[in-house]
Amino acid sequence: MSKKILKNLVVFAMLSLLALPIVTMAQNIDVGINEIEEGFGDNGLGNTDPRTTIARLINVAMLFLGIIAVVIILMGGFKWMTAGGNEDKVSEAQKLMGAGVIGLVIVLAAWGIASFILGRLISATT
Repeated sequence: MSKKILKNLVVFAMLSLLALPIVTMAQNIDVGINEIEEGFGDNGLGNTDPRTTIARLINVAMLFLGIIAVVIILMGGFKWMTAGGNEDKVSEAQKLMGAGVIGLVIVLAAWGIASFILGRLISATT
């Protein structure tokens, strides 16, 4: 049962990652059309600062990594609740939840460091 749930979660995560560029492109196309209608961005490249674009990409990547870490924690909790008193399953669930918490801490630390560095970079170059 747990292999089936893990497989479904992996498929869901992969489909989510594949759908992200499509949603982002749809939003950019909409913005590009509005700029052309207003007379801006005739070359189709837009006028967004590359640093801002990089910051947005980092935020989106950290968002997905954070979601994956939370899903791992939830999987561990589900496994613990369905362990039925089996000590092996409980210890495996505790390890899974610990790994999820460590992953979440790493993602939050990476986001904080990246946010700090990009904020300093933007303020230093403007």
